[in-house]
Amino acid sequence: MSRETLPHLEALRDKMRQNNVDAVIIPGTDPHQSEYICDHWKFRDWISGFTGSNGTAVVTLDQAALWTDSRYFLQAGIELEDSGFIMMKENMGNDPDIHQWLQQVLDEDSVIAIDGRLYNAHEANRLERFCGENGFMLVTDFYPADTIWPDRPARPSEPAWVHDVRYAGEEATDKIERLLKVLEDNDATAMLVTALDDIAWLLNLRGNDVAFTPVVIAFAYISRNNRVLFIDENKLTDEVRQHLKACDIKTRDYDDVVRFLERVSEHEVVLIDPNRVSDTLTNALPCQRVFFRSPITDLKCIKNEVQIEGFRHAMERDGAALVRLFKWIEETAPTGTINEVDVWNKGMELRAQQDLYCEDSFAMICGYKEHGAIVHYEATGESASTLHGEGILLVDSGAQYLDGTTDITRTITLGNPTPQEKHDFTLVLKGHLALQRAKFPMGTTGCQLDVLARMPLWQEAMTYGHGTGHGVGHFLGCHEGPQSIRTNLVDVNLLPGMVTSNEPGLYKTGQYGIRTENLLLTIEADKTEDYGNFLAFEPLTLFPYDLQLIDRSMLSTEEVAQINDYHHMVRDRITPLLNDDEAAWLAAKTREIN
Repeated sequence: MSRETLPHLEALRDKMRQNNVDAVIIPGTDPHQSEYICDHWKFRDWISGFTGSNGTAVVTLDQAALWTDSRYFLQAGIELEDSGFIMMKENMGNDPDIHQWLQQVLDEDSVIAIDGRLYNAHEANRLERFCGENGFMLVTDFYPADTIWPDRPARPSEPAWVHDVRYAGEEATDKIERLLKVLEDNDATAMLVTALDDIAWLLNLRGNDVAFTPVVIAFAYISRNNRVLFIDENKLTDEVRQHLKACDIKTRDYDDVVRFLERVSEHEVVLIDPNRVSDTLTNALPCQRVFFRSPITDLKCIKNEVQIEGFRHAMERDGAALVRLFKWIEETAPTGTINEVDVWNKGMELRAQQDLYCEDSFAMICGYKEHGAIVHYEATGESASTLHGEGILLVDSGAQYLDGTTDITRTITLGNPTPQEKHDFTLVLKGHLALQRAKFPMGTTGCQLDVLARMPLWQEAMTYGHGTGHGVGHFLGCHEGPQSIRTNLVDVNLLPGMVTSNEPGLYKTGQYGIRTENLLLTIEADKTEDYGNFLAFEPLTLFPYDLQLIDRSMLSTEEVAQINDYHHMVRDRITPLLNDDEAAWLAAKTREIN
């Protein structure tokens, strides 16, 4: 696979020579700064062979490197072999970052090029300052993918559809009005919306344009007197047209957005999220711009009561599907007839039998033994390990239901767990439980709670490189801002109505990986006269922890009671959806720990 990309790399270098470009930076994103992108924009993958969701390629006339984070170190090492690219580890202190590397390999007066349609305004401005400080020239209209990629996939053409208000919980017209009020409060008259999940939430529109996320490719311009959706004509069904007309929204072709922005009145004040809007679109506006985080991000992260109830019901159906999946794994693995890909296929099959299921919310991570140590491992026909009746299996999976999004990780033993496996599993579980039972004052951010999940591991000089928790959308992106739980400061308070993951882990290269994940709803807890309001978490995810991997001697009385209470809730809510055999299996898995 990697060798197949070598001609692509040389084609790019020929294009660079024709345009007097000395280096090109290729992010793994699209014009909407999406996490998951459709094949049409996977130019970085085409050039390098690397397929992870986070990674930036940089190509000079004689060198090439790709930067990615700790989730993908092992994957990138495999995929980049013989590709002409070397891997650079982000934020690890040893490898140079992109700017440092460019300083090392380029001469003064070199030309650095980007596709400004794919670079957000913030990063483009940062790169422009870097170039100015180092005597480089920046070109932002270098579009090699448009000419050197002969079999480039077309943009998706499936129609959009309306997300029913009985699941969304609020009419699109009311959401637009709330957005306009926020704009007016911030002295803006309009907003350019480019994030696909923002558009989907605001307009109650969904689509099938991106794998795992039910969004439609579009841009939106929203003001009091002018509301335009830029979208391919073939996506507009009669239902969607009527829905948009009711919202007073006109439509124009997706590719018309730059021409439209160039003609916006100079008297407008347009809000731009510099981390989501591209450099090309930002600079097309001839009017005043104000820069700050998309207010839609803050509006949509607080789930309404209809959405919250939807999450709860989706978790019950998802839990029932997982009972059937893990029961099947437990019964079939000892025969040596299934592998990691079979587990993903079976999981999709069982979830698809549930009401309101649309698709998985991400590619299942099913890692057996040493594959579990690859944080974002994705099994293929070539790499998939066969399961047997021993060893640890990590399964991270989720689904998109019309009434909610799920994301769960469970680590189980397939037989004969070692004392070390049980010890490590229990350390991770202790951190997971500590975060889940946290009570904290209003105004608390995720980084202030992150230590709760890491402390049991830190006490034994171990840790994990990824964040502990990310926001989750409602029938939208499985990874959603603005809140997170991680070591570095993200200055966003946790608020009632937010849904956030809780997923500490431990990864031992060549041995196994352990991760335990639930989704948590932030709820109001206590109101005090002296100390203000306190918040807590309600676990939404419904599936047992593997009792065979728990070292009871490491748990406190409080932790034992917490596990028993959680398992009691799981059993009560999932059992009505199971047959007698499945219910008996669940009862055994949720039996009380003494």
